[in-house]
Amino acid sequence: MPTQSNPFGIQEALTQLGIKDLNLGTSTGVDSFSNGTIFESHSPVDGQLISLVTTTSAEDYEKVIQTAQEAFKQFRQIPAPKRGEMVRQFGDKLRQNKEALGKLVSYEMGKSLQEGYGEVQEMIDICDFAVGLSRQLHGLTMHSERPNHRMYEQYHPLGIVGIISAFNFPVAVWAWNTALAWICGDVCIWKPSEKTPLCGIACQNIIAEVLKENNLAEGISCLINGDYTVGEMMTKDTRIPLISATGSTIMGKTVAQTVAARLGKSLLELGGNNAIIVTPDADIKMTIIGAVFGAVGTAGQRCTSTRRLIIHESVYDKVKESLVSAYKQLRIGNPLDENNHVGPLIDKNAVWKYEMALEKIHTEGGKIIVHGGVLSGEGYESGCYVQPAIAEVENQYEIVQHETFAPILYLIKYNGTVDNAIELQNGVAQGLSSAIMTNNLREAELFLSAQGSDCGIANVNIGTSGAEIGGAFGGEKETGGGRESGSDAWKVYMRRQTNTINYGTSLPLAQGIKFDL
Repeated sequence: MPTQSNPFGIQEALTQLGIKDLNLGTSTGVDSFSNGTIFESHSPVDGQLISLVTTTSAEDYEKVIQTAQEAFKQFRQIPAPKRGEMVRQFGDKLRQNKEALGKLVSYEMGKSLQEGYGEVQEMIDICDFAVGLSRQLHGLTMHSERPNHRMYEQYHPLGIVGIISAFNFPVAVWAWNTALAWICGDVCIWKPSEKTPLCGIACQNIIAEVLKENNLAEGISCLINGDYTVGEMMTKDTRIPLISATGSTIMGKTVAQTVAARLGKSLLELGGNNAIIVTPDADIKMTIIGAVFGAVGTAGQRCTSTRRLIIHESVYDKVKESLVSAYKQLRIGNPLDENNHVGPLIDKNAVWKYEMALEKIHTEGGKIIVHGGVLSGEGYESGCYVQPAIAEVENQYEIVQHETFAPILYLIKYNGTVDNAIELQNGVAQGLSSAIMTNNLREAELFLSAQGSDCGIANVNIGTSGAEIGGAFGGEKETGGGRESGSDAWKVYMRRQTNTINYGTSLPLAQGIKFDL
């Protein structure tokens, strides 16, 4: 039941992506349907009903698991470069559907159209990365202490990978996981956020075409839909050796405990409380660009969004004045209009949390210098549009210690050396992304050293938001410790095996142990 207002060609995009049926909640392919309850997908852009989606019932889930198990038995036998060919074709399909899928991401989630296109480009990039990687999955060969023996390590596919993704990156994070899992020989079951279910259905339709064209089992890629209770089916299921979950720290702790209780593996990408340190040697123009995009991009709903600016007292006033001036130039409105910089928050509950955070800043003694607020009137009918805000605070404030998924930027002053700034930067529970703006080589190297940033991502002269797929993505502390995307992140999707081969005629034991018969 797509909206009749058809803003910016959304109807055409939905049709191109194969979204035309109501009963789309569970799918192992484009022709499989669910018998679960129905829920609605509304756009935060204009509040319109986009479509009705069915949840996955326990009965549906069992069918999906069985389909995935059967598919794995066949898929693991296909050589990795051949699996890479499947991923290459998927990347080509994404190129063909980039505009339509990017529009859907923007409309259903609320991020700017450029960010929507960028998210699909991330999917394409990870496919390209995975295709090359499919010919480079490697182990190690080592010398044995025993004569006429050879030792080596190799990696085998795990089986079913369960993926739980968040609304803020409704398609890219799934692709980060699946592209690597597939070339490793795994099959995947995906539960997208209940706030962005159509993005999941669109992706499933695209990969289902590839599987059908290559006569591959539909269970290689499976989709389930619903709220946290559907996700719990996966986290408790011993048939799924790995759960990759992206979301809040609270959610991640629940997933980690549940999966650990059955001795399963979990890959967690959780909250961030990211800071940029601005030193006296910083390029202020670059700093403002990086900070503003980091703070207001995706309306502050990225896990890598810039939450804190830790600014040296000598440049504090200059940076503050430049930020206030830059914020006056922000255009807030329909994200499908490329003239706008900032779109809506995901829903009215997110708006409420934004308002509560602003109130908490006042309560704790902070000073709001760019006042926020909920926008109303023409173009803001959904009630999800807010004004990006800037506040002067202290790092120890309770509200600053927690992640607020909204465009609120905290300014924190430091004095003395960069060591003091690093201590403030590290003085939160989260450890995802961090950055320093400086032209001082010593400050930059200190920030990247063992006594520097404690985050999984540490940047110099770029912001906290935005990451290339070539590097491993993830964070420490309450961010969960997981790594996705590039580098050697592929290893988490495989099981490691050590092999020893005796090609001699006797059986010597390790450590010189004698056992004669």
